[in-house]
Amino acid sequence: MKNNRIYNMKFSSVYPLYIQKAEKKGRTKEEVDEIIRWLTGYSQEELEAQIEKESDFETFFNEAPQLNANRKLIKGVICGVRVEEIEEPLMQEIRYLDKLIDELAKGKAMEKILRA
Repeated sequence: MKNNRIYNMKFSSVYPLYIQKAEKKGRTKEEVDEIIRWLTGYSQEELEAQIEKESDFETFFNEAPQLNANRKLIKGVICGVRVEEIEEPLMQEIRYLDKLIDELAKGKAMEKILRA
């Protein structure tokens, strides 16, 4: 799994899809950004810089200032796999983000999404 294709995908190419998914369900770009900042520790400026420099997923997560310790509380199925059972660390981080965006699109309250 080390050379998984998704690791080399540009975060900036997937980011608009996260926003689109959220907006289709009446949520906002700001909420998507809040989730990403909560998960990764990026400031808004740092997040925008990562998008602008077109970092791939591997770089995006490797350069994350502070991965949130509460991300381990994220449970459930994404793409047919339980996120808590994913063994490859980088894939698990990517799927945590996917799961949080899914929860946003399903109308879950931000406090619950952010494991407050």
